[in-house]
Amino acid sequence: MQRKKYTPEFKAQAVKEAMETGNTSIVARRYELNSNMVCRWVREMKKQGRAQIPASTNAAEVKQIKSENEQLKKLIGEKELENQILRDLLKKTNPHSLTKLK
Repeated sequence: MQRKKYTPEFKAQAVKEAMETGNTSIVARRYELNSNMVCRWVREMKKQGRAQIPASTNAAEVKQIKSENEQLKKLIGEKELENQILRDLLKKTNPHSLTKLK
C-alpha cells in the first residue's frame, strides 16, 4: 500500500482549522485523517513559525489584524482601569462587600 501525499495547501488548511478550533481530533475526523498526523502538522508549522499567519494572508490583512489587535489591547486596558476605579469606589462606600469580589 502506497502512502498518501498531501499538498502544502491542504496541510495548511487542516492546521489552520485545528488551531482555530483547538481540537485536532475534530479536524482529523472531518478530513478522514489520523489525529496524530494533524498534531504533527501543527507542531511542524509552529516550529517553522508559519502557524501564526497563513501563507494566503497578504500584507494588507496582516496590517489590519495588527491594528485590530492594538485596538483590542487598548480596550482591555481601559476596562481594567475602569474595573479598578469601581473597586476602589466600592471599597470606600462599603468596605465589607469587597471580600466577595476578590
